[in-house]
Amino acid sequence: MDTETSAERRARRELKTARVMIDLYCRDHHGGGRGLCDDCRALSAYAQQRVDRCPFRADKPTCVNCPVHCFKPAMREQIRLVMRYAGPRMVWRHPVLSLFHFLDGKRKPRSISDNDVARSGDNVEGNR
Repeated sequence: MDTETSAERRARRELKTARVMIDLYCRDHHGGGRGLCDDCRALSAYAQQRVDRCPFRADKPTCVNCPVHCFKPAMREQIRLVMRYAGPRMVWRHPVLSLFHFLDGKRKPRSISDNDVARSGDNVEGNR
């Protein structure tokens, strides 16, 4: 019996999309062997951590549409570079993920409350 909610599926799909984008970027920019380089592996782990601690949880928008930017500035710039490169290539290599990411991006983010930040166990502003 599948007890996973649509919000959990969406978060899992967003992580998968980020991992595929990081893999595509790493392969084309860092030598292309099997697996990720150390920097890209760290970026992937960091993205996982940030999504796991997202204060929006069930109503999580795509990160670009989020009113709270919880990535540290250096990591945010790294993921931006990855997405800028991999995004257009995703349409051809992973069209289904691209379509879902596009549709997820159309979701309107809800406003964040102090309770959301407290529930996340994270001081979002202080964790940059």
